[in-house]
Amino acid sequence: MSERPSAEPSADATYRRRRRFVRESVLQALYQMDVSGEWDPRALDFEHFWTQLAADAETPSPYRDDPGLRREAEELAGGVVAQREAIDARLAACAQNWSLPRMAAVDRNILRLAAYEMLFRPDVPPVAALNEAIEMARAFGDVNSTRFVNGILDRILREHPTTPAAGAASKEGEGDPAP
Repeated sequence: MSERPSAEPSADATYRRRRRFVRESVLQALYQMDVSGEWDPRALDFEHFWTQLAADAETPSPYRDDPGLRREAEELAGGVVAQREAIDARLAACAQNWSLPRMAAVDRNILRLAAYEMLFRPDVPPVAALNEAIEMARAFGDVNSTRFVNGILDRILREHPTTPAAGAASKEGEGDPAP
């Protein structure tokens, strides 16, 4: 008899879902900062943000009151904000015929988040950041967002000489590495 697969998710799958939740939370925070024009992460009321997120019925229950997730998201958002000028310059150089203000706000902030992870987070495989950005574009963008985001981030992968695994697609480990 063949064994039935376990109903319990693997530690790797749980970690990837957790990282996706962190990224989606950061995307919301970046979007909020972008549309308000207030880029000081201290101005973003993270406590209010997390209270709203915890109250949202769509927020998975294991994530509702996890201080580790909050810390990860706040650090990631702070990193994007701290490097925003460099990120925006890189995106502008790679987005042929598209200025940043012309981009949809959701796409622009997905790109900022992924570019930050690709360029400034050596612990995140660049291909994982690209793949996660494509998934967020599919979930939150319009019908053209996935191609748009993929094209710009792929160019960053190919053109940035210090990006590990530049241009190499990951087969087995397309998500983040397990801790």
